[in-house]
Amino acid sequence: MGILEKIKDIEAEMARTQKNKATEHHLGMLKAKLAKLRQQLLEPPKSSGKTGEGFEVLKSGDARVALIGFPSVGKSTILTCLTETESQAAAYEFTTLTCIPGVIQYHGARIQLLDTPGIIEGASQGRGRGRQVISVARTADLILMMLDANKGEVQKRLLEEELEAIGIRLNSQPPNIYFKTKSAGGVNFTATCALTKITEKLAKSILHEYKIFNCDLVIRCDPTVDELIDAIEGRRSYIRCLYVYNKIDQLSIEEIDKIARRPNSVVISCNMNLNLDFLLEKIWEYLALVRVYTKKRGEAPDFNDAVILRGGATMEDVCRYLHKELASQFKYGIVWGVSAKHCPQRVGLSHSLEDEDVIQIVKK
Repeated sequence: MGILEKIKDIEAEMARTQKNKATEHHLGMLKAKLAKLRQQLLEPPKSSGKTGEGFEVLKSGDARVALIGFPSVGKSTILTCLTETESQAAAYEFTTLTCIPGVIQYHGARIQLLDTPGIIEGASQGRGRGRQVISVARTADLILMMLDANKGEVQKRLLEEELEAIGIRLNSQPPNIYFKTKSAGGVNFTATCALTKITEKLAKSILHEYKIFNCDLVIRCDPTVDELIDAIEGRRSYIRCLYVYNKIDQLSIEEIDKIARRPNSVVISCNMNLNLDFLLEKIWEYLALVRVYTKKRGEAPDFNDAVILRGGATMEDVCRYLHKELASQFKYGIVWGVSAKHCPQRVGLSHSLEDEDVIQIVKK
């Protein structure tokens, strides 16, 4: 029996098994077997045959955003609207057959936007070019899930299931679980809080399913079975996602208002150029990039050339960005801006910076 047949059998057994206290251990084991099989399905083939056309795009710019969606939802059109790249758009499905990059210039940052081929149901199991598309999504800092506003909820559910099956977790944080295998000593299980969704027996059974008999497992939260499996697998990607509902020009004002109030959602119309400015604002907000301006002693800050960093960046990150040896020559920094308790403030390498801070670096 092949992997796909085994997956279907387990999914069918889970569907007909009632969920209650008596079956939670059995369901937990089925989920572990399912996750293990899906991981095997995602492993690249070992054959050394002729390679096909390349799909991955070299990562560039200050951040990467991936467009994910079904065919004909407006991915190519929005790439053309937001960047200077022309992506072929037409009224028929599968116009885009490979990954097309573009660059959004916004607030001094260069944001790479990737237009990917449309996903079809069963993408996580290899149908179409689904695995390649989702592999590109794994490398993104933000996913824009493009949805047809007329059938958005159905498309959203199907796409979330495909991404979930391949190990991408949207708008969620990794569970607070410490897991490390060791060579001997058995399973050292520790829970620092009350567990209501799993038991120690179930956790050890899941570990045995993965043939793990010696490890340290420290649980500092109240995880579900799926979260425990994610921690054991260790190959999950936790990525922020913005749900973009296109073609709102075909809906009533009441329907648009209802969709716009959903969490992590933006409504737009590519054809009528509606709300694209707000979409750019939300992309910037979700990427949480930080602009830092440098200043030389006795001179005005250079507001035309920002250093673009990730949220939570420190003075040390700026030094390493500017020059690999600057951190070792650092004496102290002077900061003007939101992160400073008073302006100017003298700071060290560990000082956390905020958006639009101005800094001056003094070397030894």
